[in-house]
Amino acid sequence: MKGWAALLAAVLATSCASILIRYCAAPPLVVSFYRMAIASAILLPFAARADRAWLRDAGVVATALGAGALLGLHFATWITSLGETSIASSVVLVATAPVFAALLSAVFLGERAGRAAWIGIALAIAGSALIAWGDASAQAREAHAAPLLGDALALAGALFGSAYLTLGRRVRARAPLTGYLALVYASGAAVAALGVCLRGQSLTGYGSREWMLFAAIAIVPNLIGHSLLNWGVRRMRTYVVGVAILGEPILATLYAMLLFGEFPGMQWAAGAALIGAGLVTVFLAEGPRAREEAEATAEL
Repeated sequence: MKGWAALLAAVLATSCASILIRYCAAPPLVVSFYRMAIASAILLPFAARADRAWLRDAGVVATALGAGALLGLHFATWITSLGETSIASSVVLVATAPVFAALLSAVFLGERAGRAAWIGIALAIAGSALIAWGDASAQAREAHAAPLLGDALALAGALFGSAYLTLGRRVRARAPLTGYLALVYASGAAVAALGVCLRGQSLTGYGSREWMLFAAIAIVPNLIGHSLLNWGVRRMRTYVVGVAILGEPILATLYAMLLFGEFPGMQWAAGAALIGAGLVTVFLAEGPRAREEAEATAEL
């Protein structure tokens, strides 16, 4: 039960990201950098007080650095997509991560989804596709210059995000969460900073409003949202956590409707219903097994 509550809180926190990012005037890579750099800095005092013996394990450290690089690529591609396509399309497409997560988990972790879980994933993805189809002709989408590029970037973000969660699950019990995340976020920030330098952009010269937005993005979606996702991925199968993230498009689209007047097409309600049905199907199928794995992990 605790795991499902954590996933709900994570979805509520991460669904705010697209709205906060849309308010930012800074370039996407700069937003990506500060999102992770601020989060890493906040975690450092807590990481310093945790057990640091894991830092002598080169494999765990390398995995954390690799996961951070993937997270940096996830944020860079997805945040950039928000400037090219509508919030509804971007968050729906980046939420296809469960498809990639299920495939990556099967190949690298030997975690194969059962038939009921695949039915749930299929329902959720069908709902996502229906939302994207309805949004394709919406007025909000027509206001963006490169919607296809934005869609491609959002899909790339889904791939990088699922790879980040899958890689992190391999070392779920070998490092304290605060220390692991501090290193992951620092690695992701370094990747974003490299991108900023390559594009000739600046990390300084922003007003107080931008700094407040940077801090809000780092704390709410990152420290609260992604930290809870990492906590969940240590106790549940990767694709279960990934499917839970599909609740984000529903909330983010509602926020966009209220704040930016971005109203999706009529298919959105039907798509949201399919996503909800998919989430319930996966939770009912995987709930007992997830609890058994959590109890087994706690006993080790």
